This record gives sequence, structure tokens and C-alpha cells, in this order.
Amino acid sequence: MRPGIALIGLLVCLLSGIWIVCPGLPARAATTERIVVNRFSGVAIEGFDPVAYFVDGTAVQGTAEFEANLWAAVWRFRNEGNRASFLAHPEVYGPQFGGYDPVDIARGVTIAGNPRFFAIAAQRLYLFSREANRDAFAANPERFLYEVGKRWPALQDKLSQ
Repeated sequence: MRPGIALIGLLVCLLSGIWIVCPGLPARAATTERIVVNRFSGVAIEGFDPVAYFVDGTAVQGTAEFEANLWAAVWRFRNEGNRASFLAHPEVYGPQFGGYDPVDIARGVTIAGNPRFFAIAAQRLYLFSREANRDAFAANPERFLYEVGKRWPALQDKLSQ
């Protein structure tokens, strides 16, 4: 798509206030919820399969065929086995801190993690808002988790129920 046409489409969507009829534009993740979800669809972590990070070691898109509703969010999986594993142990497979970036939480702010930037540390999934945050966390997860432990309860209280 040409940049000029994309800009016109964006302006039409903004002025009309109707994002649902503008499927070519990505929806922003909500950053006021306990779990990072798409504010229009309710889908968590952009529809990526949280179990696949552990099983495949990579971000894998889930499908609407294999969905689960938990924690006021819709979770998608690539197969029934991953769905069943998640439902049996959501505390293990779900992203820590509701999908918010732990490096940013350590700084005192809640910024939605990008499911393409992830790390698994101590058998838990962490999502990061940018690659540099993931790399910093990977170099010293204990340092960041210590800071997060001090800040997360107050930040979490500010998020919607």
C-alpha cells in the first residue's frame, strides 16, 4: 500500500471513530488492564500461543479454532494439546505480569510487551516492549525481577480489575 493512501485510510478511521471497519490498521494493546489484550477483540498477546514459547521456543500464532477464556481475556493456541496444557497450568504458561514488560515495570511504568520479544527465565514467560529490554533482562534477570517485585504491587493496583 502506498504511504499516502495508508495515511488517508488512517485519517478516515480516526475521524469516523470506527476502527473495526479498518482491518488494515493494527489495533493497539490496552495498557490499563490486568492482562494485556486487544481492546477490540479481547485477544491476549496478539493471538500468539503462550504454550508454544515453551514447546517450540518461538512465537507461534494461535487460531480461533483453539481458544480459551481466562482472566477476562481470550487466549489462542495452535492445537488442543497446548490449550489443555495452558488451562491446566495458566500460572506457568501465561506471561508474567499480565504481559507487561518487566524492564519497564522495574522503571515504574506499565508498557505492554510485544509477543515477538520474549524470554523464558526460571520456567516463566516474559514479554518485552522492545528488543533492547529483552536483551537487558536476559543479561541479568534477577536484578530486574528484584526491582519488579518492589514496584509491581503498586502498579497492578492502578490497573483495572
